Amino acid sequence: MDVIVGDDGLARPQWAASDPLMQEYYDTEWGLPVRDERGLFERLSLEAFQSGLSWATILRKRENFRAAFDGFDPDRVAAYGEQDVARLMDDVGIVRNRAKVEATIRNAGATISLRAEGGLPDLIWSFRPARTPMPRTFAEVPTTSDESRALAKELKRRGFAFVGPTTAFALMEAVGIVDTHLLDSHRRGSSGVWRGDGLPVEDV
Repeated sequence: MDVIVGDDGLARPQWAASDPLMQEYYDTEWGLPVRDERGLFERLSLEAFQSGLSWATILRKRENFRAAFDGFDPDRVAAYGEQDVARLMDDVGIVRNRAKVEATIRNAGATISLRAEGGLPDLIWSFRPARTPMPRTFAEVPTTSDESRALAKELKRRGFAFVGPTTAFALMEAVGIVDTHLLDSHRRGSSGVWRGDGLPVEDV
C-alpha cells in the first residue's frame, strides 16, 4: 500500500503514517510554501545535513540545529570562524560532519551575496516548473528533475555547496515548489501553489 488511512480517516504515505513526529511534519508543514530568506536557508541547510541519512533523524534534531546555528540567521552563520566550527563539531545534538558544517557557513555567505539580486527566495522559486508530478504510488515520485538539476547547478555557480540535484529536489518538495503528495493523500493540492491536477494555481 502506498497510502495508509489512519485512525483519523486521513490518507498519508507510509513514511508519514507511523511516526508521530513525521506525521505532524507531513500534515502541517511539508510541501507548504516557504518564501522567506531565513526559512529557505534553514531548509536548504537541513536538506544538506540529511544527505546520506534519514529525514526522521534530522527532524528529531531540528531544534538542536536551530540552537546551534543561531536560528539559521545567515548574517550570524556567515560570520562563524574556526571556534564556531569546533563548537559545532563538539555538539552531540546535531549531525557532526565537518564538511556539512563548513558548507552551511559557506552557504550563509552565498545567501547574503544574493540579496543584491533579489535574494535566495527569488532564485529558488524561479525554478518552479510549469507542471508538478502526479504520483499515484511512491515509486512514481521522482527524486530529481530538470529543474532541480538546473537549480543545483545555479546554486553551485553562486557559491553554494552540498546542493546536488537530489538535495535540490527534496528542497523543492519541502517548500512547495513542486507537489509530490500522492494523489490519494489528504494533502494533495493543499499548498495553494498547485492544484490537485498538477497545474499551477493562478496568481500565486
